[in-house]
Amino acid sequence: MTTTATPPPRAGLLVVQPVKRRHCAECRGGPLSFLVLEEGAPQCLDCADLGHLVFLPRGDTALTRRSREGSALSAVVVRFNRRRGRYERQGVLVEEAALARAEERCLADAEARRRRRARDARRRAAEDLRFTAAFAKEIRRLFPGCPDDRAYAIAGHASVRGSGRVGRSAAGRALSEGAVTSAVRAAVRHTDTPYDQLLMSGVPRHEAQRRIAPTVETTLATWRAGAGGAERG
Repeated sequence: MTTTATPPPRAGLLVVQPVKRRHCAECRGGPLSFLVLEEGAPQCLDCADLGHLVFLPRGDTALTRRSREGSALSAVVVRFNRRRGRYERQGVLVEEAALARAEERCLADAEARRRRRARDARRRAAEDLRFTAAFAKEIRRLFPGCPDDRAYAIAGHASVRGSGRVGRSAAGRALSEGAVTSAVRAAVRHTDTPYDQLLMSGVPRHEAQRRIAPTVETTLATWRAGAGGAERG
């Protein structure tokens, strides 16, 4: 593939990271890490009056933008990609003081984002506590014989954020009777029956559910009919 002798023209100053060993046509220094092409001849940054600039690699968009905004002089750095047959941006050259100021601003923003995330986390935690309490209250309303500690344990398990459990479904968030009952039934199945042991021993899921169904339904019926859950908890 034939490569172009110079990168494509663009607005602003352009600096090249050479693929091959190149030397400055003016001072003969090199090999050059960066060069500027002037009338087709390579110039080092010092000879091109850009030697006071520092290189900022690509990757941090905010830092790059702020550095260029605060730098009286800047240049885009490109390198030729032989496989793709084109010049690709590698970063920018900016004034060191402008980069330092930009880094301070970005650090301040990062701290602000950290504090906002912490506030959001506290808010979500408070929301989760309120929702778990509401879920437990609905369990006790539907199953007055369910001990308080069990109601809270079931509610807490079912309503874990991001778990995909029934408490986080649309029906669960609406505290629908079906969703609440499903959460209680699942808890009884796993806690009060040998369901898990049956699965571990190789019993198919539907068969295991069939075997423990009487125990589950008896427990649910007892909790529905019972009262005084607080005293039992």
